[in-house]
Amino acid sequence: MATAQLSRSIRIHKASKETIFPSQITNEHESLIMVKKLFATSISCITYLRGLFPESSYGERHLDDLTLKILREDKKCPGSLHIIKWIQGCFDALEKRYLHMAVLTLYTNPKEPEKVTEIYQFKFKYTKEGATMDFDSSSTSFESGTTSDDIKKASVLLIRKLYILMQNLGPLPNDVILTMKLHYYNAVTPHDYQPPGFKEGVNSHFLLFEGEPVNLQVGLVSTGFHSMKVKVTTEATRVSDLENNLFQESSTTEIAHQGLDCEEEEEECDNHMQRMNFMHSQQSPQSSRKKRKVSEPVKVFIPNRK
Repeated sequence: MATAQLSRSIRIHKASKETIFPSQITNEHESLIMVKKLFATSISCITYLRGLFPESSYGERHLDDLTLKILREDKKCPGSLHIIKWIQGCFDALEKRYLHMAVLTLYTNPKEPEKVTEIYQFKFKYTKEGATMDFDSSSTSFESGTTSDDIKKASVLLIRKLYILMQNLGPLPNDVILTMKLHYYNAVTPHDYQPPGFKEGVNSHFLLFEGEPVNLQVGLVSTGFHSMKVKVTTEATRVSDLENNLFQESSTTEIAHQGLDCEEEEEECDNHMQRMNFMHSQQSPQSSRKKRKVSEPVKVFIPNRK
């Protein structure tokens, strides 16, 4: 299944009344539904186009002229049940307004989960400001008002961009392992809180990257009550086929991984991920910094991709 992602693509369909997102967003409850569906759709997009699960693990939903593959419970594929449980755990933390960031991480050595090969970062804020979307690119920028149509347009653009990126990334190693760490807003999250499917995790200052990492911005969508920002980190060799710099944020020698360990709840602090061959010389001057509460899955997932 390692090469399955290469033949998977966005499908165009005729207009349909069934859509994946709410038709309107006028209050916090509708906003929460929107953000949940946007998050689940993004995770489904990643796992589908990266070839992590078989076709039977996905159902079809529509978004404008796109037919999207959405993860569903597949008893023939226990791995899909793992990821769905993780998504449901994120939903619980979102409902309580605890979740600051969900980080889907892929690595290859079960004894060294800190040595990663690909990262998907979903950063959440709870706000009552107007809806905006920023691609964090010098060539593309979009800002909208707070209407439901504008929010939907921003969401569709984010999903389209995520699909384009996934379709242009080079293949993953066959022996990847998946995990997801949840980071919280310490000021409001009870010390003993754990969402379903998660346990207390370790918050480390550094993640090691196998090869040259490149940081790619996907986009940010705000409903006026919630916002979700999506960022991808992968090996530079996997993005060599991209024809433009729409996604690229920084150089490939060092990337800024914002928000993984912030001293203040709203602080935008940088947590640098260095290449593995530079890591031995790095010391941790931040050891006295207050660590953000972190959860990790009760059980990691190893796809059968060989």
